[in-house]
Amino acid sequence: MHDETSALAAGAPPAALPLPLKAADTTPERPWPVRHLAPKVADYVARMPPVWVEGQLLNVRRWNSLLFLTLRDTDLDMSISVTLPAVAAMSLGDRFADGAHVVVHARPQYQVKKGSLGFAADRVRLVGLGELLARIEQLKGVLAAEGLFDDARKRALPFLPGVVGLVCAQQGDAEHDVVSNARARWPAVQFEIRRVTVQGPSAVPEVSAAIAELDADPRVEVVVVARGGGSFEDLLPFSNETLVRAAAACRTPLVSAIGHHMDSPLLDLVADLRASTPTDAAKRVVPDVTEERARLVQARTRTRAAVQHRLAREESTLAHLRSRPVLARPETLVDPHVDVLRRLTARGRAVVDAAVALAATETARLAGQVRALSPAATLERGYAVVQRADGVVVRSPDDVTAGDRLRVRVAAGELTAEVTT
Repeated sequence: MHDETSALAAGAPPAALPLPLKAADTTPERPWPVRHLAPKVADYVARMPPVWVEGQLLNVRRWNSLLFLTLRDTDLDMSISVTLPAVAAMSLGDRFADGAHVVVHARPQYQVKKGSLGFAADRVRLVGLGELLARIEQLKGVLAAEGLFDDARKRALPFLPGVVGLVCAQQGDAEHDVVSNARARWPAVQFEIRRVTVQGPSAVPEVSAAIAELDADPRVEVVVVARGGGSFEDLLPFSNETLVRAAAACRTPLVSAIGHHMDSPLLDLVADLRASTPTDAAKRVVPDVTEERARLVQARTRTRAAVQHRLAREESTLAHLRSRPVLARPETLVDPHVDVLRRLTARGRAVVDAAVALAATETARLAGQVRALSPAATLERGYAVVQRADGVVVRSPDDVTAGDRLRVRVAAGELTAEVTT
Protein backbone atom coordinates (compact mmCIF):
# COMPACT_ATOMS: atom_id res chain seq x y z
CA MET A 1 0.00 0.00 0.00
CA HIS A 2 2.92 2.34 0.78
CA ASP A 3 4.37 1.66 -2.70
CA GLU A 4 1.00 2.41 -4.35
CA THR A 5 0.73 5.68 -2.46
CA SER A 6 4.25 6.63 -3.47
CA ALA A 7 3.47 5.82 -7.08
CA LEU A 8 0.33 8.01 -7.05
CA ALA A 9 2.31 10.82 -5.43
CA ALA A 10 4.91 10.48 -8.16
CA GLY A 11 2.15 10.95 -10.80
CA ALA A 12 2.06 7.38 -12.11
CA PRO A 13 -1.13 6.50 -14.14
CA PRO A 14 -3.77 4.30 -12.43
CA ALA A 15 -3.31 1.53 -15.01
CA ALA A 16 0.17 0.97 -13.74
CA LEU A 17 -1.19 -0.01 -10.34
CA PRO A 18 -2.42 -3.51 -9.44
CA LEU A 19 -6.18 -3.87 -9.92
CA PRO A 20 -8.38 -4.46 -6.89
CA LEU A 21 -9.36 -8.08 -6.45
CA LYS A 22 -12.98 -7.36 -5.42
CA ALA A 23 -15.58 -4.97 -6.73
CA ALA A 24 -15.99 -3.54 -3.25
CA ASP A 25 -12.34 -2.50 -3.28
CA THR A 26 -12.66 -0.31 -6.40
CA THR A 27 -12.39 3.44 -5.99
CA PRO A 28 -12.46 6.43 -8.35
CA GLU A 29 -8.65 6.28 -8.30
CA ARG A 30 -8.52 2.49 -8.76
CA PRO A 31 -11.42 1.49 -11.06
CA TRP A 32 -11.85 -1.67 -13.08
CA PRO A 33 -11.49 -1.25 -16.82
CA VAL A 34 -14.32 -2.57 -18.99
CA ARG A 35 -12.14 -5.42 -20.28
CA HIS A 36 -11.75 -6.56 -16.70
CA LEU A 37 -15.41 -6.15 -15.65
CA ALA A 38 -17.05 -7.75 -18.69
CA PRO A 39 -15.50 -11.23 -18.25
CA LYS A 40 -16.41 -11.20 -14.55
CA VAL A 41 -20.05 -10.40 -15.39
CA ALA A 42 -20.03 -13.10 -18.06
CA ASP A 43 -18.58 -15.59 -15.60
CA TYR A 44 -21.21 -14.66 -12.98
CA VAL A 45 -24.07 -15.01 -15.47
CA ALA A 46 -22.69 -18.29 -16.76
CA ARG A 47 -23.07 -19.82 -13.32
CA MET A 48 -26.85 -19.26 -13.44
CA PRO A 49 -28.81 -22.43 -14.21
CA PRO A 50 -31.09 -22.67 -17.29
CA VAL A 51 -34.71 -21.62 -16.80
CA TRP A 52 -38.07 -22.17 -18.49
CA VAL A 53 -39.42 -18.80 -19.65
CA GLU A 54 -42.85 -18.01 -21.07
CA GLY A 55 -43.64 -15.13 -23.36
CA GLN A 56 -44.97 -13.98 -26.71
CA LEU A 57 -42.84 -14.24 -29.84
CA LEU A 58 -41.81 -11.02 -31.50
CA ASN A 59 -39.44 -10.22 -34.38
CA VAL A 60 -38.61 -13.81 -35.27
CA ARG A 61 -35.83 -13.98 -37.88
CA ARG A 62 -33.43 -16.63 -39.05
CA TRP A 63 -29.72 -16.41 -39.63
CA ASN A 64 -28.15 -19.60 -40.98
CA SER A 65 -28.99 -22.31 -38.45
CA LEU A 66 -30.04 -19.95 -35.64
CA LEU A 67 -33.33 -18.22 -34.90
CA PHE A 68 -33.16 -14.77 -33.34
CA LEU A 69 -36.29 -13.68 -31.53
CA THR A 70 -37.66 -11.44 -28.80
CA LEU A 71 -39.67 -12.95 -25.98
CA ARG A 72 -42.15 -10.38 -24.69
CA ASP A 73 -44.21 -10.32 -21.51
CA THR A 74 -47.89 -9.88 -22.41
CA ASP A 75 -48.79 -7.96 -19.27
CA LEU A 76 -45.86 -5.58 -18.95
CA ASP A 77 -43.79 -3.88 -21.62
CA MET A 78 -40.71 -6.03 -20.97
CA SER A 79 -38.81 -8.33 -23.28
CA ILE A 80 -35.61 -10.37 -23.59
CA SER A 81 -33.53 -11.45 -26.57
CA VAL A 82 -33.28 -15.18 -27.25
CA THR A 83 -31.35 -17.31 -29.74
CA LEU A 84 -32.63 -20.76 -30.67
CA PRO A 85 -31.36 -23.44 -33.01
CA ALA A 86 -33.68 -23.58 -36.01
CA VAL A 87 -33.95 -27.34 -35.70
CA ALA A 88 -35.53 -26.93 -32.22
CA ALA A 89 -38.51 -25.11 -33.70
CA MET A 90 -38.81 -27.16 -36.88
CA SER A 91 -41.62 -29.35 -35.52
CA LEU A 92 -43.78 -26.30 -34.80
CA GLY A 93 -43.86 -25.22 -38.45
CA ASP A 94 -45.84 -22.10 -39.25
CA ARG A 95 -47.18 -21.88 -35.72
CA PHE A 96 -43.78 -20.61 -34.62
CA ALA A 97 -44.34 -16.99 -35.69
CA ASP A 98 -44.83 -13.52 -34.25
CA GLY A 99 -47.64 -13.41 -31.70
CA ALA A 100 -47.42 -17.06 -30.66
CA HIS A 101 -47.18 -17.89 -26.96
CA VAL A 102 -44.26 -20.20 -26.23
CA VAL A 103 -42.20 -21.58 -23.39
CA VAL A 104 -38.43 -21.84 -23.99
CA HIS A 105 -35.69 -23.55 -22.03
CA ALA A 106 -32.82 -21.07 -22.05
CA ARG A 107 -29.60 -20.26 -20.29
CA PRO A 108 -28.60 -16.62 -19.73
CA GLN A 109 -25.52 -15.41 -21.61
CA TYR A 110 -23.63 -12.16 -21.34
CA GLN A 111 -22.17 -10.82 -24.56
CA VAL A 112 -18.79 -9.50 -23.51
CA LYS A 113 -18.12 -7.35 -26.56
CA LYS A 114 -21.65 -5.84 -26.72
CA GLY A 115 -22.19 -5.68 -22.99
CA SER A 116 -25.71 -7.07 -23.41
CA LEU A 117 -27.59 -9.89 -21.74
CA GLY A 118 -29.26 -12.55 -23.85
CA PHE A 119 -30.58 -16.08 -23.55
CA ALA A 120 -29.52 -19.12 -25.49
CA ALA A 121 -32.42 -21.58 -25.76
CA ASP A 122 -32.22 -25.22 -26.69
CA ARG A 123 -35.90 -26.25 -26.41
CA VAL A 124 -39.22 -24.61 -27.19
CA ARG A 125 -42.89 -25.57 -27.10
CA LEU A 126 -46.11 -23.74 -27.74
CA VAL A 127 -48.47 -22.92 -24.90
CA GLY A 128 -51.49 -25.11 -25.57
CA LEU A 129 -55.01 -23.81 -26.15
CA GLY A 130 -56.28 -25.62 -23.08
CA GLU A 131 -53.64 -24.03 -20.92
CA LEU A 132 -54.46 -20.57 -22.25
CA LEU A 133 -58.14 -21.15 -21.58
CA ALA A 134 -57.35 -22.29 -18.04
CA ARG A 135 -55.32 -19.15 -17.42
CA ILE A 136 -58.10 -16.96 -18.76
CA GLU A 137 -60.61 -18.74 -16.53
CA GLN A 138 -58.35 -18.23 -13.55
CA LEU A 139 -57.97 -14.53 -14.34
CA LYS A 140 -61.73 -14.33 -14.88
CA GLY A 141 -62.30 -15.67 -11.37
CA VAL A 142 -59.87 -13.19 -9.85
CA LEU A 143 -61.42 -10.20 -11.62
CA ALA A 144 -64.94 -11.38 -10.81
CA ALA A 145 -64.02 -11.62 -7.14
CA GLU A 146 -62.88 -8.00 -7.29
CA GLY A 147 -66.31 -7.03 -8.64
CA LEU A 148 -65.13 -5.85 -12.05
CA PHE A 149 -67.94 -7.77 -13.79
CA ASP A 150 -70.77 -6.75 -11.45
CA ASP A 151 -73.92 -5.35 -13.04
CA ALA A 152 -73.89 -2.54 -10.49
CA ARG A 153 -70.80 -1.13 -12.25
CA LYS A 154 -72.51 -1.07 -15.64
CA ARG A 155 -73.38 2.42 -16.83
CA ALA A 156 -76.21 3.24 -19.21
CA LEU A 157 -75.26 4.56 -22.64
CA PRO A 158 -76.35 8.10 -23.55
CA PHE A 159 -79.46 8.21 -25.73
CA LEU A 160 -77.86 10.35 -28.42
CA PRO A 161 -74.09 10.85 -28.06
CA GLY A 162 -72.67 13.83 -29.84
CA VAL A 163 -69.14 12.37 -30.11
CA VAL A 164 -68.34 8.64 -30.14
CA GLY A 165 -64.81 7.44 -29.41
CA LEU A 166 -63.77 4.51 -31.60
CA VAL A 167 -60.77 2.22 -31.04
CA CYS A 168 -60.22 0.03 -34.07
CA ALA A 169 -57.60 -1.55 -36.31
CA GLN A 170 -55.43 0.54 -38.56
CA GLN A 171 -56.75 -1.45 -41.49
CA GLY A 172 -59.96 -3.43 -41.51
CA ASP A 173 -63.71 -3.31 -41.87
CA ALA A 174 -64.55 -2.58 -38.23
CA GLU A 175 -64.12 1.18 -38.61
CA HIS A 176 -66.22 1.26 -41.78
CA ASP A 177 -68.94 -0.90 -40.24
CA VAL A 178 -69.27 1.29 -37.17
CA VAL A 179 -69.00 4.70 -38.84
CA SER A 180 -71.13 3.97 -41.90
CA ASN A 181 -73.93 2.29 -39.97
CA ALA A 182 -73.94 4.94 -37.27
CA ARG A 183 -74.11 7.84 -39.73
CA ALA A 184 -76.77 6.05 -41.75
CA ARG A 185 -78.86 5.98 -38.58
CA TRP A 186 -77.98 9.47 -37.35
CA PRO A 187 -75.98 11.63 -39.83
CA ALA A 188 -75.01 14.26 -37.25
CA VAL A 189 -72.98 11.89 -35.05
CA GLN A 190 -69.24 12.62 -34.85
CA PHE A 191 -66.37 10.20 -34.24
CA GLU A 192 -63.04 10.51 -32.48
CA ILE A 193 -61.09 7.57 -33.94
CA ARG A 194 -57.92 5.94 -32.60
CA ARG A 195 -56.41 3.44 -35.01
CA VAL A 196 -54.24 0.92 -33.19
CA THR A 197 -52.88 -2.60 -33.44
CA VAL A 198 -55.60 -5.05 -32.37
CA GLN A 199 -53.55 -8.25 -32.31
CA GLY A 200 -50.03 -9.26 -31.52
CA PRO A 201 -47.59 -7.94 -28.94
CA SER A 202 -48.45 -4.27 -29.43
CA ALA A 203 -52.19 -4.67 -29.06
CA VAL A 204 -52.44 -4.43 -25.28
CA PRO A 205 -50.44 -1.20 -24.73
CA GLU A 206 -51.89 0.52 -27.80
CA VAL A 207 -55.53 -0.33 -27.08
CA SER A 208 -55.12 0.53 -23.39
CA ALA A 209 -53.54 3.89 -24.25
CA ALA A 210 -56.30 4.65 -26.77
CA ILE A 211 -59.03 3.92 -24.21
CA ALA A 212 -57.34 6.16 -21.64
CA GLU A 213 -56.90 8.95 -24.19
CA LEU A 214 -60.54 8.89 -25.28
CA ASP A 215 -61.70 8.66 -21.67
CA ALA A 216 -59.77 11.85 -20.90
CA ASP A 217 -61.49 13.71 -23.78
CA PRO A 218 -64.53 15.53 -22.28
CA ARG A 219 -66.28 15.59 -25.65
CA VAL A 220 -66.42 11.81 -25.94
CA GLU A 221 -69.64 10.43 -24.44
CA VAL A 222 -69.16 6.73 -25.23
CA VAL A 223 -66.13 4.60 -26.24
CA VAL A 224 -66.39 1.66 -28.67
CA VAL A 225 -63.60 -0.94 -28.92
CA ALA A 226 -64.20 -2.72 -32.22
CA ARG A 227 -62.56 -5.60 -34.05
CA GLY A 228 -63.95 -7.80 -36.76
CA GLY A 229 -63.54 -11.16 -35.03
CA GLY A 230 -60.57 -13.48 -35.40
CA SER A 231 -59.07 -16.66 -34.07
CA PHE A 232 -58.74 -17.42 -30.38
CA GLU A 233 -55.06 -16.55 -30.43
CA ASP A 234 -55.71 -13.26 -32.23
CA LEU A 235 -58.21 -12.24 -29.57
CA LEU A 236 -55.99 -13.05 -26.60
CA PRO A 237 -55.06 -9.36 -26.05
CA PHE A 238 -58.70 -8.63 -25.23
CA SER A 239 -58.49 -11.08 -22.32
CA ASN A 240 -55.25 -9.57 -21.07
CA GLU A 241 -55.37 -8.39 -17.47
CA THR A 242 -53.75 -5.03 -18.22
CA LEU A 243 -56.24 -4.25 -20.98
CA VAL A 244 -59.22 -5.44 -18.94
CA ARG A 245 -58.23 -3.27 -15.98
CA ALA A 246 -57.73 -0.29 -18.28
CA ALA A 247 -61.28 -0.80 -19.57
CA ALA A 248 -62.60 -1.12 -16.01
CA ALA A 249 -60.92 2.16 -15.07
CA CYS A 250 -62.61 3.96 -17.98
CA ARG A 251 -65.16 6.43 -16.59
CA THR A 252 -66.86 6.88 -19.97
CA PRO A 253 -69.41 4.18 -20.90
CA LEU A 254 -67.54 1.53 -22.90
CA VAL A 255 -68.88 -0.84 -25.56
CA SER A 256 -67.02 -4.03 -26.51
CA ALA A 257 -67.55 -5.04 -30.14
CA ILE A 258 -64.94 -7.74 -30.72
CA GLY A 259 -67.23 -9.74 -32.99
CA HIS A 260 -66.43 -13.26 -31.75
CA HIS A 261 -69.43 -15.53 -31.23
CA MET A 262 -67.70 -18.67 -29.97
CA ASP A 263 -65.92 -17.23 -26.96
CA SER A 264 -66.33 -14.02 -24.99
CA PRO A 265 -63.09 -12.16 -24.27
CA LEU A 266 -62.86 -10.77 -20.76
CA LEU A 267 -63.28 -7.30 -22.24
CA ASP A 268 -66.91 -8.23 -23.00
CA LEU A 269 -67.53 -8.92 -19.32
CA VAL A 270 -66.04 -5.71 -17.97
CA ALA A 271 -67.57 -3.46 -20.67
CA ASP A 272 -70.78 -1.58 -19.95
CA LEU A 273 -72.33 -3.13 -23.07
CA ARG A 274 -71.34 -6.10 -25.24
CA ALA A 275 -72.13 -5.88 -28.94
CA SER A 276 -71.93 -9.01 -31.10
CA THR A 277 -70.33 -7.18 -34.06
CA PRO A 278 -69.12 -3.68 -34.92
CA THR A 279 -72.34 -3.19 -36.88
CA ASP A 280 -74.34 -4.18 -33.82
CA ALA A 281 -72.32 -1.69 -31.77
CA ALA A 282 -73.29 1.12 -34.16
CA LYS A 283 -76.96 0.18 -33.76
CA ARG A 284 -76.68 0.03 -29.98
CA VAL A 285 -74.82 3.34 -29.59
CA VAL A 286 -76.68 5.55 -32.08
CA PRO A 287 -80.48 5.61 -32.45
CA ASP A 288 -82.05 5.33 -35.90
CA VAL A 289 -83.39 8.72 -36.95
CA THR A 290 -86.01 7.06 -39.20
CA GLU A 291 -87.23 4.84 -36.38
CA GLU A 292 -87.24 7.74 -33.94
CA ARG A 293 -89.25 9.87 -36.35
CA ALA A 294 -91.70 7.02 -36.88
CA ARG A 295 -92.00 6.56 -33.13
CA LEU A 296 -92.52 10.30 -32.71
CA VAL A 297 -95.27 10.32 -35.36
CA GLN A 298 -96.84 7.27 -33.76
CA ALA A 299 -96.68 8.85 -30.32
CA ARG A 300 -98.23 12.09 -31.62
CA THR A 301 -101.00 10.13 -33.35
CA ARG A 302 -101.74 8.13 -30.23
CA THR A 303 -101.67 11.28 -28.10
CA ARG A 304 -104.02 13.11 -30.47
CA ALA A 305 -106.41 10.14 -30.54
CA ALA A 306 -106.35 9.89 -26.74
CA VAL A 307 -107.07 13.63 -26.35
CA GLN A 308 -109.87 13.54 -28.90
CA HIS A 309 -111.41 10.50 -27.23
CA ARG A 310 -111.21 12.21 -23.86
CA LEU A 311 -112.80 15.39 -25.22
CA ALA A 312 -115.60 13.43 -26.90
CA ARG A 313 -116.28 11.52 -23.69
CA GLU A 314 -116.31 14.71 -21.62
CA GLU A 315 -118.62 16.44 -24.14
CA SER A 316 -120.99 13.48 -24.01
CA THR A 317 -120.98 13.53 -20.22
CA LEU A 318 -121.59 17.29 -20.17
CA ALA A 319 -124.49 16.98 -22.66
CA HIS A 320 -126.03 14.23 -20.56
CA LEU A 321 -125.75 16.33 -17.43
CA ARG A 322 -127.23 19.37 -19.13
CA SER A 323 -130.20 17.33 -20.34
CA ARG A 324 -131.22 16.46 -16.78
CA PRO A 325 -134.23 18.39 -15.37
CA VAL A 326 -132.20 19.73 -12.53
CA LEU A 327 -129.93 21.55 -14.99
CA ALA A 328 -132.57 22.26 -17.67
CA ARG A 329 -134.85 24.01 -15.05
CA PRO A 330 -132.73 24.58 -11.93
CA GLU A 331 -135.59 26.43 -10.10
CA THR A 332 -137.39 23.10 -9.61
CA LEU A 333 -134.93 22.49 -6.80
CA VAL A 334 -136.07 25.72 -5.08
CA ASP A 335 -139.86 25.54 -5.61
CA PRO A 336 -140.60 23.12 -2.74
CA HIS A 337 -138.55 25.22 -0.37
CA VAL A 338 -140.37 28.40 -1.51
CA ASP A 339 -143.72 26.98 -0.40
CA VAL A 340 -142.30 25.92 2.94
CA LEU A 341 -140.73 29.35 3.36
CA ARG A 342 -144.06 31.06 2.59
CA ARG A 343 -145.91 28.96 5.17
CA LEU A 344 -143.25 29.55 7.74
CA THR A 345 -143.30 33.30 7.00
CA ALA A 346 -147.09 33.46 7.40
CA ARG A 347 -146.93 31.52 10.65
CA GLY A 348 -144.13 33.70 11.90
CA ARG A 349 -146.02 36.88 10.99
CA ALA A 350 -149.20 35.62 12.77
CA VAL A 351 -147.23 34.66 15.86
CA VAL A 352 -145.49 38.03 15.93
CA ASP A 353 -148.77 39.93 15.43
CA ALA A 354 -150.41 38.00 18.26
CA ALA A 355 -147.43 38.61 20.53
CA VAL A 356 -147.45 42.32 19.69
CA ALA A 357 -151.20 42.63 20.35
CA LEU A 358 -150.86 40.85 23.67
CA ALA A 359 -147.93 43.04 24.61
CA ALA A 360 -149.89 46.19 23.64
CA THR A 361 -152.81 45.17 25.87
CA GLU A 362 -150.52 44.45 28.76
CA THR A 363 -148.73 47.72 28.19
CA ALA A 364 -151.97 49.66 28.26
CA ARG A 365 -153.00 47.95 31.47
CA LEU A 366 -149.69 48.70 33.13
CA ALA A 367 -149.83 52.28 31.88
CA GLY A 368 -153.23 52.70 33.50
CA GLN A 369 -151.90 51.35 36.76
CA VAL A 370 -148.91 53.66 36.59
CA ARG A 371 -151.08 56.66 35.88
CA ALA A 372 -153.41 55.73 38.73
CA LEU A 373 -150.52 55.49 41.17
CA SER A 374 -148.62 58.52 39.83
CA PRO A 375 -148.57 61.80 41.88
CA ALA A 376 -149.46 63.56 38.65
CA ALA A 377 -152.88 61.91 38.71
CA THR A 378 -153.46 63.30 42.24
CA LEU A 379 -152.47 66.77 41.08
CA GLU A 380 -154.99 66.50 38.23
CA ARG A 381 -157.70 66.05 40.83
CA GLY A 382 -156.87 69.53 42.27
CA TYR A 383 -154.18 68.78 44.76
CA ALA A 384 -150.86 70.66 44.94
CA VAL A 385 -147.36 70.07 46.33
CA VAL A 386 -145.88 72.91 48.39
CA GLN A 387 -142.10 73.15 48.77
CA ARG A 388 -139.85 75.57 50.52
CA ALA A 389 -137.04 77.27 48.70
CA ASP A 390 -134.65 74.53 49.80
CA GLY A 391 -136.91 71.87 48.21
CA VAL A 392 -138.35 70.48 51.45
CA VAL A 393 -142.06 69.59 51.09
CA VAL A 394 -144.26 71.51 53.46
CA ARG A 395 -146.43 69.13 55.38
CA SER A 396 -147.40 71.37 58.33
CA PRO A 397 -147.85 75.07 58.90
CA ASP A 398 -145.14 74.81 61.40
CA ASP A 399 -142.71 74.04 58.60
CA VAL A 400 -142.80 77.69 57.40
CA THR A 401 -142.73 81.18 58.83
CA ALA A 402 -144.10 84.50 57.69
CA GLY A 403 -142.20 85.86 54.75
CA ASP A 404 -140.99 82.43 53.38
CA ARG A 405 -141.28 81.99 49.63
CA LEU A 406 -142.85 78.72 48.51
CA ARG A 407 -143.08 76.65 45.28
CA VAL A 408 -146.51 75.37 44.59
CA ARG A 409 -146.70 72.56 42.01
CA VAL A 410 -150.11 71.91 40.41
CA ALA A 411 -151.15 69.58 37.57
CA ALA A 412 -150.61 72.19 34.87
CA GLY A 413 -147.35 73.67 36.24
CA GLU A 414 -146.06 75.55 39.28
CA LEU A 415 -146.31 78.95 40.85
CA THR A 416 -144.57 80.96 43.62
CA ALA A 417 -146.23 82.08 46.83
CA GLU A 418 -145.20 83.96 49.99
CA VAL A 419 -146.32 83.19 53.54
CA THR A 420 -148.08 86.21 55.03
CA THR A 421 -149.46 84.72 58.18
